[in-house]
Amino acid sequence: MSAASEITRRAKSNLAFALNILPKERRDDTRVFYAFCRTMDDLADAPGLPPEQRQAALEAWQCGLRDGFAAPDEFQQELVSLRERHQVPNALLLAIIDGCLMDLHPQRFATRDDLSNYIWKVAGAVGLVSIRLFGCQDPASEHYAITLGHALQLTNILRDIGEDLANGSRIYLPLADLARFQYREQDLLARVYDERFLALMAEQAALAAGLFGEAAACLPAADRAALLPARIMGEIYQVLLRQMQRDGFRVFEKRYRVSTARKLAIFSKHLIA
Repeated sequence: MSAASEITRRAKSNLAFALNILPKERRDDTRVFYAFCRTMDDLADAPGLPPEQRQAALEAWQCGLRDGFAAPDEFQQELVSLRERHQVPNALLLAIIDGCLMDLHPQRFATRDDLSNYIWKVAGAVGLVSIRLFGCQDPASEHYAITLGHALQLTNILRDIGEDLANGSRIYLPLADLARFQYREQDLLARVYDERFLALMAEQAALAAGLFGEAAACLPAADRAALLPARIMGEIYQVLLRQMQRDGFRVFEKRYRVSTARKLAIFSKHLIA
């Protein structure tokens, strides 16, 4: 088993699950890319390493992608080969690392535009690489990928609020949105669960739902089949979003998950559609 396949196997994520539907050649390439994203994210979050070591590790990847790896290991060779074969713009891979570097310090985003800039790096750029690996041909797939990526990342942000507070006091919700509901940063750090928090979360969930709807509306017919893994991911995360909405956003005390049985049902539905 290759290094990339082993990283993907251990992750057991929703994306890794959705990739199983791809033909073998494309599946192998997307697993390499997924393993890259997973590795960068893990480096940013590594609890046993001080921030300066995590930063150095991420910057070493940046240098390797920009200037060439001096002694590339098997995984790095796979990534470089993928980049060349699929003509993946190096700027997209570097943007993903930039986003992970932003996670090394406690996050604060003043406005939605500030958050959107971060989301473009950690989700939009991922989507733009993915459509190349999926074999998409319609330029409209780029808008679909960016919009869906924003919806997925915003859903992740809502699900992971409690974990992010525990991991370096990270706050991803725009501070301007907190202020509109008179819910302070200190309230979030103290995990205050009240009507202000519920109103804030309901609005953020509505934004995510709107993005899922926008992505579905702009799905290009010519690339519908190629985008099957993305469509599966979209439905899984919409189920996750609805779980949080129905349960009152109890994100301080639990981590919401979509069961394997439900994911298999979604997978099967799209397979026969």
